[in-house]
Amino acid sequence: MASASDTVELGAPWGPGRPEPAPTRFHRVHGAHIRVDPSGTRATRVESFAHGVCFSREPLAPGQVFLVEIEEKELGWCGHLRLGLTALDPDSLPAVPEFSLPDLVSLGHTWVFAITRHHNRVPPEGHPEAEAMFPSRSPALLEEPYLCIEQFRIPRDRLVGRSRPGLYSHLLDQLYELNVLPPTARRSRLGVLFCPRPDGTADMHIVINGEDMGPSARGLPATQPLYAVVDVFASTKSLRLVQLEYGLPSLQTLCRLVIQRSVVHRLAIDGLHLPKGLKDFCKFE
Repeated sequence: MASASDTVELGAPWGPGRPEPAPTRFHRVHGAHIRVDPSGTRATRVESFAHGVCFSREPLAPGQVFLVEIEEKELGWCGHLRLGLTALDPDSLPAVPEFSLPDLVSLGHTWVFAITRHHNRVPPEGHPEAEAMFPSRSPALLEEPYLCIEQFRIPRDRLVGRSRPGLYSHLLDQLYELNVLPPTARRSRLGVLFCPRPDGTADMHIVINGEDMGPSARGLPATQPLYAVVDVFASTKSLRLVQLEYGLPSLQTLCRLVIQRSVVHRLAIDGLHLPKGLKDFCKFE
C-alpha cells in the first residue's frame, strides 16, 4: 500500500513505484443489522433502518476510491446512505454505534456526510462560497476518460452507474453519465477518497457517478490510517463494492469499451458472437 506521505504527480501512472491498491472489501466489524456476503463485497441491512454502519476492511491508500453501488432501496424510511472516512480502527471499537451521524462522528477523528450533491463542499480559500457550492459543469464530464482529483488521475469508466439492460437502458445510462438522477438512486455509484497535502493533512472528496463533489472536509490526519465508512441507512438497503483499475486498463476492459462504442444499444450485445462471460461483462459492469 502506498504511504500517505508519498508525493504523486498529477496523472502519474500506477506502477512499480506506486503499486495499485488492493481490492476493497467490507470489514468483519459492522452494525448489528448488517449482513456481509462471503466475498466481502456486498452489505445488506436486514431489518429496521439503523445499525447499518460498515467500514473498509483495510485503510485506504491515498487516491484509492472506496466505491459502492446502491443495489436495493427500501420504501417507507426517510433518509439515505451516509459516506465518509474515519481514523478509528474498527477493531478497536467496543461496539459499532447505531448511527454514523452523530454517534460515530461524536467519537472523534471521523468525517461522515449524508449524500447530497452540493452542501458537502468546503469553499476553497479565497473563493466566494456560492461559487464553490455551485460551480459550472464542464462538458468534459462526458468526454474525459479520467477523473482528476487534486494530484490523482482515476479512470472514469467504472465510476459511473449503469442501468440493468432493458428497452430504455441507453436513455437511463445517459442520465447516470450526466449525473442528473438523485445521487441515491438505484445503480448510482458513490465513492470516497482522500488526497494528502504537503502539510501532512488530507482533503476528503466524495464522488457521485464520476463527478467530484469537491473537498467535503479538510485537515484529516494523512499520516494515520484512514478507513472508509458507509452507513446503509434508512431507504438505502443494500450495497455492492465496485473495483477500479488504477493503472493501465485490462484487455477485458479495453474489449468492453470497443464493443460498447460499436453497438447502439446494450441489448444488441446478446447477438454478438462472443463468449457469454465477456457479453455479461459488457452489459452489467
